Amino acid sequence: MSIKAAVQMDPMEGIRIGGDSTFALMLSAQARGYALYHYGAPDLTWRNGRLYAEARAVTVQKVEGDHFRFGEKVTLDLGRDVDVVLMRQDPPFDLSYITATHLLERIEDETLVVNNPASVRNAPEKLFVLDYARFMPPTMITRSLADVRSFLAEHGDIVVKPLYGNAGSAVFRVGPDGANLSALVELFNASWVEPFMVQAFIPAVREGDKRIVLVDGEVAGAVNRVPGAGEIRSNLAVGGSAAKTELTEKEREICAALGPELKKRGLLFVGIDVIGGEWLTEINVTSPTGIVSIDEFNGTDTAGMIWDAILRRLAKAKG
Repeated sequence: MSIKAAVQMDPMEGIRIGGDSTFALMLSAQARGYALYHYGAPDLTWRNGRLYAEARAVTVQKVEGDHFRFGEKVTLDLGRDVDVVLMRQDPPFDLSYITATHLLERIEDETLVVNNPASVRNAPEKLFVLDYARFMPPTMITRSLADVRSFLAEHGDIVVKPLYGNAGSAVFRVGPDGANLSALVELFNASWVEPFMVQAFIPAVREGDKRIVLVDGEVAGAVNRVPGAGEIRSNLAVGGSAAKTELTEKEREICAALGPELKKRGLLFVGIDVIGGEWLTEINVTSPTGIVSIDEFNGTDTAGMIWDAILRRLAKAKG
């Protein structure tokens, strides 16, 4: 089956082709003979009941500095001119991101959107995970300094992070002495209108934070992300390194618990984060990453698995 795919993402010029999951998906699609179009969320226009995108046909190649070619600009009716839209722009998960999900939701009866835009909107990384609190480390969401102090007194060592942060940005560890805790809470409350997340520090993070990718609710693979020297953050974007890994029994239990709900919600490509083989910290649905490292270590084809899942969804929709 040959399909037309529109990829809503960040500018092509800025992606790191060596590890970018969206680029891997595009390479895989092109190898299958699919037609690809690129546009950004600001290029969306709703007019007279139709959703359009100012897009360009794009071809890709794995050549650093020469990794894409654009065709002429075209106006796509996203409900009629393409078979699937990949919503792959990076967070922050702000009002711009939320608006794009509302617009893309308008075409869901005509075109498959991956991940499902309503489900993305209703499943922010650090809030959707609360449905599975039994697998999480001790956690609190608050704006209250008094509550954070009480939490620190109970757990002795904590991590404070923005509720809608991404790529490990603004993640702070606070030790038993609570040094600068008041100033940190003041900073968070001044910088964001929403509450922030506080979790007990898990020492096992020094051995890595495992990214597990699920495709249509099934485990596709995992990679361990090890923090750099002097860091607690393991995100590859802030200097973490990737290592081969296997799933623990507890991680398999977590995936089995999440899988059916992800499938039900139309969340075809999801990355969950687990520390110490047992502590679930995030469920990433906006623009998950990690498939390039997973495939390099395991000899798998996760991008191909994702496209196969898309094809199954398209076939089902057509009856």
